[in-house]
Amino acid sequence: MSAAETKQKKWTLLELLNWTAEYLAKKGFEDARLNVERLLGYTLGLSRIQLYTNFDRPLLPDEISAFKALLQRRLTHEPLQYILGETEFYSLAFKISTDVLIPRPETEVLVEHIVETCTHSFAKEEEIFILDVGTGSGCIAVALAKNVANAVVTAIDCSPGALSVAQGNASAHDVEIKFHELDALKPWPMEFLNTFDLLVSNPPYISYSEYQTLQPEIRLFEPKTSLLGGNDGLEFYRKFSNICSTLLKPQGFVFFEIGERQAVSVRNIFADAGFSGFQVYDDLNGRNRVVKMQWSRSKE
Repeated sequence: MSAAETKQKKWTLLELLNWTAEYLAKKGFEDARLNVERLLGYTLGLSRIQLYTNFDRPLLPDEISAFKALLQRRLTHEPLQYILGETEFYSLAFKISTDVLIPRPETEVLVEHIVETCTHSFAKEEEIFILDVGTGSGCIAVALAKNVANAVVTAIDCSPGALSVAQGNASAHDVEIKFHELDALKPWPMEFLNTFDLLVSNPPYISYSEYQTLQPEIRLFEPKTSLLGGNDGLEFYRKFSNICSTLLKPQGFVFFEIGERQAVSVRNIFADAGFSGFQVYDDLNGRNRVVKMQWSRSKE
């Protein structure tokens, strides 16, 4: 859409939507029309349905300019979620920024199985103490706080920017979560030791070779430190395996998101650290995505 074309033509809403969707599709963008609907709806303050009920509405020059600015960002492969500053996770709206990973449907599997475990294993407990390690946007912590009535959730991250986003999301959803700025791989304060019934983390698990093949939306824009897990993607699991048990109560549970070919390796790492009762859950695409385990030490 050249500047001359924009000035000369008087665009209706549907004309601009159709033209831009075709343009993005030719550029190789998946879900081109949905991208345009979201960007145009955001620009005009209209829902997807309202875009079509106002299909013949003429657009003002300022509206076209604002839309064009968003489109230019998308053409650089900046993710739609970052441009809009929000996304949905576990049927909840979350604000996001480039300080945090974009929450994904695969991670909802993690939440689903934690909710199930809380229901079956802690139904009679007044409180379930849950620790979210590397909370990012807070999507896991907030979803658990909303869906587990007796959850007492603590969330940590080493990024002040991420914690700011997570705190904002917790406030928006009116849930109480204790946030702390901590590096999970460094010594933990005494107050955290032997405290939690359940620990959850979606850690960095992408290998260096896999990272180079990621879509530009991920590789160029999402925080690298939240993605890269060393040469083989297992660095976090190795370093955290012996720390993890010190944070749990006896018989405490751990849930990790994992890469689709990492289940056996993660199991072996944590079995050596004293964990047992391993279970692996697939995502909606049939790929290994979540591992559950239990700290084996008995109550003394």
